[in-house]
Amino acid sequence: MSFSRYRYPVAEPEFGEEELRNVIEAVRSGWISGRGRFVEEFEEAFARYIGVKYGIATSSGTTALHLALVALGVGPGDEVIVPDLTFVATINAVIYTGAKPVIVDIHPDYWCIDPDKLEKAITPRTKAIIPVHLYGHPCDMDPIMEIASKYNLYVIEDAAEAHGAEYKGRKVGSFGHASCFSFYGNKIITTGEGGMVLTNDGELAERIRILRDHGMHPERKYWHEVIGFSYHMSSLQAAVGLAQLGKIERFIEKKRRIARIYAEELSSINGITLHPEMPWGKCIYWLYSILIDSEKTRISRDELAEKLEERGIETRRFFYPLHEMPVYQKYAIDTYPVSSRISKKGLNLPSGVKLSDDDVKLIVKEIKEIIR
Repeated sequence: MSFSRYRYPVAEPEFGEEELRNVIEAVRSGWISGRGRFVEEFEEAFARYIGVKYGIATSSGTTALHLALVALGVGPGDEVIVPDLTFVATINAVIYTGAKPVIVDIHPDYWCIDPDKLEKAITPRTKAIIPVHLYGHPCDMDPIMEIASKYNLYVIEDAAEAHGAEYKGRKVGSFGHASCFSFYGNKIITTGEGGMVLTNDGELAERIRILRDHGMHPERKYWHEVIGFSYHMSSLQAAVGLAQLGKIERFIEKKRRIARIYAEELSSINGITLHPEMPWGKCIYWLYSILIDSEKTRISRDELAEKLEERGIETRRFFYPLHEMPVYQKYAIDTYPVSSRISKKGLNLPSGVKLSDDDVKLIVKEIKEIIR
């Protein structure tokens, strides 16, 4: 049963008996908060899936970013480079620490942070870079890591939208000093709310765990040597996440199948740019995304979205560029022609794993009829 008012929502989770069994077991065990077997099992299983040593489950993707930054010592006086086109959680987490975010434009071909713009943004105060794997497409990680190494900077991957995406055959989230994922209800796999920090650094993982638990000493209960946070994931959430993780490859293949159908059916429409996939990347198409050139389609992105909504088809406009929002304008250091152009043209189409092939073809049929 769907609670959406749309026939075709942009994203919708899929649950089955596996999730229900795990939740029932968690409830019957009495361990429904941040302890119990499901939290540890989910942390270990997800870290293993991505290919890193340690996972620390959190209450959200945003708190995962905040914990990673604080644990790496980012704070007042530091600068952290972020892309202009991203959800605001990326920049907000930097601001929470007292550090200054520095906004950089995106690459025109694949919409993630442009490595060629990074060095210009680096100053003696720069401490970290947060590349965001936007809409399921990986960033170009090799030059990012090379620049970070050259200037002795931390890299924190924001992989909130890219569970299972790959860069040169290796899963995103395994490149940076830390990586952060979200398990919000519309993500590839979900725990309802929730997130996770991954790292190969054992000492960093321990600091993150301590900070997540109010800063409590790991061996001396209720003794606090640092100021921490309450950023736990509950056992109920982890129980759902563990079941979801068992289905992730099927979900990704379904997302990629939906993307193939959209690409085949929309490729003939003049004025529509398809969701990219670079030769060095495997995109998991969290949301299948297109660009609308209104001069060629003779209909604007917003008009198309409104007419699709009238027909029960939910869409989402791209994120606003950070530099355009008054609260973040002071962090702009340049002009941002690429993100400004792409944001105004971008539209996310229904991409949920419950969509059938015929559903996707019907959505495309509606798009074609509206444009005609």
